[in-house]
Amino acid sequence: MSDATLNSVTQAPDDFAVQIADQIKTFIVAVTEVSKAEEPEEAVPVLLLQVSQLLLAGGRLGAYEDILPDERYEPDLGAEPDADGLRERFAALLEPIDVYSEVFDPYEPRKPPVPHRISDDLADLVTDLGHGLAHYEAERTAEALWWWQFSYFSNWGSTASAALRALQSLIAHIRLNQPLEELDGLDTDQDPGDGDLAEEAGRVMLQEIAGPLGLRPVN
Repeated sequence: MSDATLNSVTQAPDDFAVQIADQIKTFIVAVTEVSKAEEPEEAVPVLLLQVSQLLLAGGRLGAYEDILPDERYEPDLGAEPDADGLRERFAALLEPIDVYSEVFDPYEPRKPPVPHRISDDLADLVTDLGHGLAHYEAERTAEALWWWQFSYFSNWGSTASAALRALQSLIAHIRLNQPLEELDGLDTDQDPGDGDLAEEAGRVMLQEIAGPLGLRPVN
């Protein structure tokens, strides 16, 4: 094990908490600002970068020793912040490319892909991370770290990974000048059946996004 890897696993809890909290705050602030963009081409590259950096924090939490909260029962944080506004802004902003297909658990055999939405993913990430951040800002550091680590394994880690794959795939299609198929009614409450979701997961016309990014247009 390298010194860098060893340090990430054995780092003092206080220093570790500060670094993780800073990464999470940065993600929440950046994603909230990106949701106010007017065009998808302004948002997608920044989202790719921010979700990638968030998963670095997740990887550090996953490699860190098991964290236990100070109290047996989680203190009441009151009402959860409402992320519906963020969800709705991203749904409108990313409408042509919001829906994608994802395999929930790659270790479960014969599980078909299911439709997801990037807008749902981002709102869920902000909600999960904000819950731990509320503990951190209330100076319950152990509780915050426990929540971030637990929810990384149980929810937000897989959510961020799925969103990152979708964003990376989208930009790869643009960079490689490979248009996607047209969105044909696929939605997250629809039974995908036996059809190939890749054929339904959304057509991103490269003129809409590639041009403003300075990439190759469709011929």
